[in-house]
Amino acid sequence: MSKFSFILCALFVAAAQAFAPAAPVRTPFVAKESVALSMSEDTYWEGQYPPSSVLGPIMSKMPSVTLGLLSLIFLGTCGFSCAQSFALQQEPGALASGSWVKWYYVAGSFGGPLAWGTHVAAWIQRKNGM
Repeated sequence: MSKFSFILCALFVAAAQAFAPAAPVRTPFVAKESVALSMSEDTYWEGQYPPSSVLGPIMSKMPSVTLGLLSLIFLGTCGFSCAQSFALQQEPGALASGSWVKWYYVAGSFGGPLAWGTHVAAWIQRKNGM
């Protein structure tokens, strides 16, 4: 019981130290402004939809039709992966052994979030006239 009490006390002290104010560390040089901060741009907008620049350097130059087709491809990939995983789950003993989990179907299931993101990007581009 004393080992348990010691470990419990050590955890309590470690947790208490995590929230204690740390002494300021003095450095002999002045830090320069980060390149990422100096290159950042404001993504604030007024109105119902943002400008195309919020999509980044690649997707801001893509037309909305391309982004829409890409969204459909991602959605189809996700649907196919989920359907095939469901078919594999129906085999006897597949759930108990885990044989229904295939890496390529797991990778294909990421098409759902990607489809959502690209369809939002297509909407932004369409509203901006691209």
